[in-house]
Amino acid sequence: MLSNKNLGLILIGISIIFLVAIIIFKIQIENLTDAVMIATGGTCIKEGECIHEQSEIPVFIGIAIVFLTMALGIYLLVFDKSQKYAENIQHELVSTLKETKKKQDKEENFEFLLKALNEDEKKVMKSIKEQDGIEQSTLRIRTNLSKTKLSVVLTELEKKDLIKKVPEGKKNKIYLKNAF
Repeated sequence: MLSNKNLGLILIGISIIFLVAIIIFKIQIENLTDAVMIATGGTCIKEGECIHEQSEIPVFIGIAIVFLTMALGIYLLVFDKSQKYAENIQHELVSTLKETKKKQDKEENFEFLLKALNEDEKKVMKSIKEQDGIEQSTLRIRTNLSKTKLSVVLTELEKKDLIKKVPEGKKNKIYLKNAF
């Protein structure tokens, strides 16, 4: 199947060939008219009309058709580029919509999960979500929980398989286990 670009190039080529043919045809007609004038002794009158003044409408129609064909060919060349541009835009838009939907679904899942947790667990989960890999000491400050209370809440969240504690030196970093 021909692409718009190839079809456009073919139409432009055909229109150039026809334009050259029309020009050659017009030159030949002029030469024949001059030859008839010379052969008849210089008279250019035929049926009350000079041969040189005959209607050139067929030539003009031919040239108009050539230029319309050429314009269509150029349009198809440009349309092929704009179609690719439109397809790229559409692909980017679809990708953006999918990403947005994915984020929205994750956010809805997270909000649904929070409904099953107590207030302290909610505070901790929200803080971890804001800064995944948060240090336990920073988490304690953000949640305003005592060391003991935070430790108990983190243990409960680990049992529920919602977070993981990763020791780094003397500190613990807390991560969400499931991507929300």
